[in-house]
Amino acid sequence: MSLKERVTEDMKAAMRSRDSSRLSAIRLLLAAIKQREVDERKNLGDAEVIAVIEKMIKQRRDSISQYESASRLDLAEAEKFELSILQAYMPKQLDAEEIGKAVEAAVLESGASTPADMGKVMVVLKERLAGRADMGAVSALVKARLSK
Repeated sequence: MSLKERVTEDMKAAMRSRDSSRLSAIRLLLAAIKQREVDERKNLGDAEVIAVIEKMIKQRRDSISQYESASRLDLAEAEKFELSILQAYMPKQLDAEEIGKAVEAAVLESGASTPADMGKVMVVLKERLAGRADMGAVSALVKARLSK
């Protein structure tokens, strides 16, 4: 079952159980997926659906920090709930050791030796780690490794 089909099935289950908050969060996700499909005029595969989910997760995290700084804890809680729903669809996240090994392998594979070669390494890593690691943190690791 594809990730998109799983989201659709979860929406149907939320409808049957009359879980309106969960249903609302899943509908937002499906709307974002369908919008991207319309924009690109193609059906999205799992990798593209994960990219949509990552973008939505980033938006939720930004909203949570803004709501908390504005003392709007009610809105922050709603965003945290949506964030938990979205994270359930993400693949298992890699730990720091696994990410470090992937960075080393990508550096060796791409032949990178200076910070100017960072783009070569990131292309390899983005393909391998998409959805399984925070690419901002991975970028920092690559930069540190190439600066040695």
